[in-house]
Amino acid sequence: MKFFFRLLVVVAAIVFAWPAMAQESWPSRPIRLIVPFPPGAGTDSVARFVAQKLGDSMKATLVVENRTGAGGAIGAAEAARADPDGYTLLFVAGPFTTVAASAKNPGYDPVKQFVPVAPIAAGPLAFVVGIDVPATTMREFIALAKQKPGALNYGSAGNGSINHLALELLNVRAGTNIVHVPYRGIADATKDLLAGNIQAMTASIPATLPLAAAKKLKVLAVTGTKRIPQLPDVPSWREEGVPNANVINYWGIVAPFGTPAPIVARLNAETQKVLAQTDVRERLEREGAEIISGPPEKLGAIIELDLAGWKRLIVEAKMSLE
Repeated sequence: MKFFFRLLVVVAAIVFAWPAMAQESWPSRPIRLIVPFPPGAGTDSVARFVAQKLGDSMKATLVVENRTGAGGAIGAAEAARADPDGYTLLFVAGPFTTVAASAKNPGYDPVKQFVPVAPIAAGPLAFVVGIDVPATTMREFIALAKQKPGALNYGSAGNGSINHLALELLNVRAGTNIVHVPYRGIADATKDLLAGNIQAMTASIPATLPLAAAKKLKVLAVTGTKRIPQLPDVPSWREEGVPNANVINYWGIVAPFGTPAPIVARLNAETQKVLAQTDVRERLEREGAEIISGPPEKLGAIIELDLAGWKRLIVEAKMSLE
């Protein structure tokens, strides 16, 4: 009898210790980092850089997998369905919340189906216009748009993209009527801006700098509340009199809901170590972004606030996105 009792105790100890044992050995195989954007895109290059650094720090392999389509919704939905075992992560950016806020059925819930792992960085977009647009400042452009309601067009990466909602926010806050022209990607919108087929758009800082230096477009503002070192002479929307208009693109890592807390904690700690490295800081600064290292809850707050803000805009602007 004593033998069987001891056997039961041993078995129970093994059963209850198994999750901890499994987590201690994590990772024992490559970790998949889903990037819901095309290879070579700005977010993809940042994700690959972070993945390499994180893998080196953890002495593990992070495999980047691009799952594109629907403004990032396809990749996010795939990550939401993945096993919460620490072997699938999702690299998120602004569209993670803009698409969730605007799509009738995005296929994922950014709050309920994911746990935040680590914030990485955040920064504004550049508001740019075609070289032939008769405006040299943001105030002049707004005045022009008000003089010609419905006559100016702006391009975006598609319905629900951050480029789309940023300009609808401008329309609401500045009282303009600039018409949306959706494209299948921001690269196509940029081509049409340079060709003079549309007049305005928002773009990433790295994509903007060489075009501005070559005088192929004009940068009138950044979409945040303050100037950035990469464009010190370019004012913010706030400086140009656009009230309550702060559009920031963020980057971070999330995991499927239910991913064990010890794994999330380790990933967060390793990410913070990576973000403290000089070359990582310099790389992200070139993107026009500031590092926002911190606990998982910091990213969770960013996601929730961003999602709620875009939902309010859609109601306020009476936007029809279907």
